[in-house]
Amino acid sequence: MPSGRRKSIPPDSLMQLRQRLDRLPHKSPERAAQVAAVADLYGISTTTVYRALHRVQQPRSVHRADHGKPRVLPQAELEHYCEL
Repeated sequence: MPSGRRKSIPPDSLMQLRQRLDRLPHKSPERAAQVAAVADLYGISTTTVYRALHRVQQPRSVHRADHGKPRVLPQAELEHYCEL
């Protein structure tokens, strides 16, 4: 019974795979074998594994903790702080 949820590889498994692939030469057939083994283990396609590896390497923008919230205090809150 399909759960409707997309299958994904745990981040630690992706990092281990990345480390194993980095130790192999770029044209080594063992690289494809490693990716195929991970794909079989998680029941996904090799393309999905390559896509996940690519996503891990991409830099992501970092947001502030208050991203999307105004930095200026509302007037009522500002007056409350001034009273203290």
